[in-house]
Amino acid sequence: MQWDKDDLAELDLLKVDLLGLGMLTAISRGLAALAAHRPAPAAPTQVPHPDSLATIPAEDPAVYDMLCRADSIGVFQVESRAQMGLAPRLKPRRFYDLVISVAIIRPGPIQGGMVHPYLRRRDGIEEVHYPYPPLEPVLARTLGVPLFQEQAMRLAVVAAGFTPGEADELRRVMTHRRSHEKLAAMKARIVDGMAAKGIPEADAEQIHRQLLGFSGYGFPESHAASFALLVYASAWLRRYHPAVFTCALLNSQPMGFYAPHTLVEDAKRHGVEVRGVDVAASGWESTLEGAEHGRPAEPGEAPAIRVGLHVVRGLPRAVGEAIVAARREAPLEGLGDLVRRAGLSRPWLVRLAEAGALGSMARDRRSALWRSLALGAGEPGDLFAGVTPVEPEPELPEASAVEEVSADFATAGLSVRGHPMAVMRGGLAGGRVRTARELLRLPDRAPVEVAGLVIVRQRPETAHGILFVSLEDETGIANLVVMPDVYERFRPVVRGAPFLVARGQVERTGAVVNVKVESVAPLALAPPVGDRARSFH
Repeated sequence: MQWDKDDLAELDLLKVDLLGLGMLTAISRGLAALAAHRPAPAAPTQVPHPDSLATIPAEDPAVYDMLCRADSIGVFQVESRAQMGLAPRLKPRRFYDLVISVAIIRPGPIQGGMVHPYLRRRDGIEEVHYPYPPLEPVLARTLGVPLFQEQAMRLAVVAAGFTPGEADELRRVMTHRRSHEKLAAMKARIVDGMAAKGIPEADAEQIHRQLLGFSGYGFPESHAASFALLVYASAWLRRYHPAVFTCALLNSQPMGFYAPHTLVEDAKRHGVEVRGVDVAASGWESTLEGAEHGRPAEPGEAPAIRVGLHVVRGLPRAVGEAIVAARREAPLEGLGDLVRRAGLSRPWLVRLAEAGALGSMARDRRSALWRSLALGAGEPGDLFAGVTPVEPEPELPEASAVEEVSADFATAGLSVRGHPMAVMRGGLAGGRVRTARELLRLPDRAPVEVAGLVIVRQRPETAHGILFVSLEDETGIANLVVMPDVYERFRPVVRGAPFLVARGQVERTGAVVNVKVESVAPLALAPPVGDRARSFH
């Protein structure tokens, strides 16, 4: 039987939150792969093969350097657009900085106006100020800005004279679905308590606004610290073993902020070779291969990723495992042998051909599809399954790069051949459209055009109608800021087009670069790869 959490609270029953985190699975898979393959790390490290969270080297400067660059696709909790914008400003250099990072990009601190004061104080631009001197022990670690639920409770005790029981009631109010209204109703009790302590009215109002912000959801410090441990562990794996990390993420889907094609593109930009799905080499899950295709990575090798059969859309696991089992008995001799020994029906053979997974048995995807349709492919009850003579293969025209990449996306959701924008780049007018990498070098307020595959559309409640869009191209990710008036003018395009061309102005804040959009248009040359964007509303 399921009960509403607020009903349980009313009955004074113990409530325990159990979180199922995909990143725990991914880290576990990554550590197991390190133990099995002992691959060469992507950079020097004293302990390249930890066997648990506890043995991952702590406080590694290179890991923090990576996070400071906002180079964190796939890293737990800090891969979002907002976190990537925060990282170059926060400049994390120690574990507690990650605790802050996890907690500060939440509706509570954002609505309470706590983010910018904290960053200004951290940079020394603003003086650390305590509205009531006895609050210093409560707020010192966060530079006078309350970021955690525990601080809000202690603030009420120290500044407003709450008893511990009243502070716990305040905690329950802050986590209630109507917490904003309930907290507003407690304003007199809070402000009167601060007045009794001699706190000026203006400071009392500021403290109340901060408490009101927590009604929009804030983190307990203990929760943030637990999450920060996974931030660091996943960042360490990504920094030193990007192939292992990406392979573990692919095998732990669905999870995280980005679709598999973005994870694969990011791995390739970090020097990882990614090999396509192939019935002659792929397992059901993605695996780590050595220099020889189809062979596991040897200890000390820099591994490549072999994409698994699991990416083929609609392919049942039982079919994939039957292929792997047949190959384990003896190498596959061709399509007929594959059909007979794996018991494939025609629809599944055709599906594999469409996904390019028969590349080792045919000249190209079109040839594989023709031969699959001609073979008969083991229909139940067919006495001639797998032995029907193949009709002479016609001279099929060679597929273009756009068609190949489009087919990869349509059948597997990713392509190891190249990014769609790489094959479309030459058709963009006059070379005026900048790549994501070029965008990073442009000065503030420079006019710019960028184009790419939409991978994220986000319109958070705290953004006051602003839409954030991320465009991926062959060099990286360009971040767009679409103001409400622009969004209303271009709503159908922004919401529906899988590829966009955006014109606007560079907005640079230190190392953080965005494009403030003035107009957008669908990219007419885009192949029909489908909209793989993750939407959050």
